[in-house]
Amino acid sequence: MRLKIKSITKILVVFLLVSAFVATTGCIRSFEEPSRLQISKIDIAKEWVKSSFVELAITTYVDNYGDNSDNASLLLKVYNIQTGLLEVQVQDDIGTVRKDKSARIIQHIELPKAGSYKIVAVLYEGNSKVGADKVYAYEYGKMVNSGELSIYDLENLKPDIQDIGIEISEMDFIVRDVDNGTVVIENDLYLINEGRTQSGNYSMLVKARELNAGLIADKVWVTTGYINPETTVIKSVELKVPDNYNYVVEALIWNNETIVKRGEGIVQLNPSIKLTGKERIEAQKIRTEDFKRSDVGMPVAEEAPYGAMKQEPGFGILLAISMIGIVAIFRRKYHE
Repeated sequence: MRLKIKSITKILVVFLLVSAFVATTGCIRSFEEPSRLQISKIDIAKEWVKSSFVELAITTYVDNYGDNSDNASLLLKVYNIQTGLLEVQVQDDIGTVRKDKSARIIQHIELPKAGSYKIVAVLYEGNSKVGADKVYAYEYGKMVNSGELSIYDLENLKPDIQDIGIEISEMDFIVRDVDNGTVVIENDLYLINEGRTQSGNYSMLVKARELNAGLIADKVWVTTGYINPETTVIKSVELKVPDNYNYVVEALIWNNETIVKRGEGIVQLNPSIKLTGKERIEAQKIRTEDFKRSDVGMPVAEEAPYGAMKQEPGFGILLAISMIGIVAIFRRKYHE
């Protein structure tokens, strides 16, 4: 009988200890208050799809379910799902979110147009800047909430049709020939690849249009060629036009059957000027022959071998003549 009482007593003691532990745990958790700031939704929209990368707009919605928040900020991290590496990180201040209000934070990122990515939004509260003399270090406060979203197969996004990476940055015009009222103008087009990969080889139509009548005087088809990223190339075409007219030179780059890039320049072979103090305009006489050039680019100077002396043009001949004169004088002296 005593053994049964002892066993019952032990069971009661264990039960009381477990009950006390559970009650204490409940009390501890009752003091933990959930954050008043919560990330309610994340939206992703494409801003611009280019040949090698895509620009995205990430919109994060933050709701406040309590009193006014302290200084808050949103840290956006983008991880490559295949490698797990951090690709992009963007941080923006939110400031104070008022009680029972919401904040919308839009952040822009650029990603390579390949693979899949996990986007993680981390919300901090109580941020501050420390430092002096306009040199500050940013200190994050407490992380109060986070959310994430994944995007897949960016390579399947079709690039915007107008973006080929090539820009027509400048045009130069040179008179190559003037004959019987006809002028041959060399048009140098500066093509720059602003993309991140090598460009395609596109067709380009260059034409000279008379400024007033709008008539086409000449047109030429060329190709842009493959241009490396962040590289500028010069494409030269010759246009044969009547003299004493003004022209708009247009360059149109085609992608299959669509014009994707335009550029233009002005050539005035018959310019007009406004006379000082008068309202009338008078044509300015231009002699196109005066601008004729026959050079085909700048000559490339040859480098002398290392350690060799560079001679100025003409000094070799003068030195040779001087040596001949000195030898003649010595020979005369010898015979005398």
